[in-house]
Amino acid sequence: MPARALNSILARLIGSAAAFLVVVALSFLLMRLAPGGPFDSERPLDPHVAQNLRRVYKLDLPLPEQFWLYLKSLARGDFGPSLHWRDFSVGELLAHALPISLRLGAQALALALLIGGALGVAGALRGRVGAFCVAAVALAGVALPAFVVGPLLQLGFGLRLRWLPVGGWEDGAWRNQVLPTLTLALPQIAIVARLMQAGMRDALAEPYVRTLRAFGLPRLHILARAARAGALPTLSYLGLAAASLLTGSVAVETIFGVPGMGRYFVEGALGRDYPLVMGTVVVVAAMVIAFNLLVDLAYMRLDPRIGAAR
Repeated sequence: MPARALNSILARLIGSAAAFLVVVALSFLLMRLAPGGPFDSERPLDPHVAQNLRRVYKLDLPLPEQFWLYLKSLARGDFGPSLHWRDFSVGELLAHALPISLRLGAQALALALLIGGALGVAGALRGRVGAFCVAAVALAGVALPAFVVGPLLQLGFGLRLRWLPVGGWEDGAWRNQVLPTLTLALPQIAIVARLMQAGMRDALAEPYVRTLRAFGLPRLHILARAARAGALPTLSYLGLAAASLLTGSVAVETIFGVPGMGRYFVEGALGRDYPLVMGTVVVVAAMVIAFNLLVDLAYMRLDPRIGAAR
């Protein structure tokens, strides 16, 4: 691998680590500055009891010292105890919820790439009619948020037609996964379709495509070459798509009663469960940054000019 490409990869790794540290620091600060506390309730605790609890969980220390202790625990892979679920650590809660959220997000991303990519290619090949259809689908997908689409799907497919469950989650039960996956995937289908259509139209207008046609190569071969170049804008969007799916799953998991990370994040934020909220933020941030890094590396692989230009 050329030295310039190695330097580019190293710079991206350093930038990713710095971004992760900034996200952790800002999240830690915002959680501590938010009104209320983990031991506030409708029935106030005895001041001595509240003081003892704060001392046990080291919340009486100065904020910089709390942050330093949290970073040391995080370096050991310890997210701390949950302040709401007293019998569980944050690591145990996330170990149960993370696979569910990952499965939901992976299914939604695969569905978005499959349907959105097919719509984009079809729209690029069908001229103005195809472009109009893709634009209509994209507008509908982006304009309707998950908290609108989810209840509509529950009403139509769950309550009226009774084809699918309206909520819940069971391992191995695909019927419970259809509606939340579709709700989460619809906005991404719209965006992927637009990106794929624009990329394919630009690729089909390139001189090398006309050259391939002039040499009489099969149409499928030409479309495959154009699709590889046309997929680059979609590939560069995958990092943002992963972030959207992980953050969007908070609303979807709440609507459909999915026991994923979104549920713990919402309940932890409402109860000021600092370790649980921070654990959720740390895991999501690490996954999004890592996925963006992988997408950058894949982009450099498909288009070596990117790495050479840095």
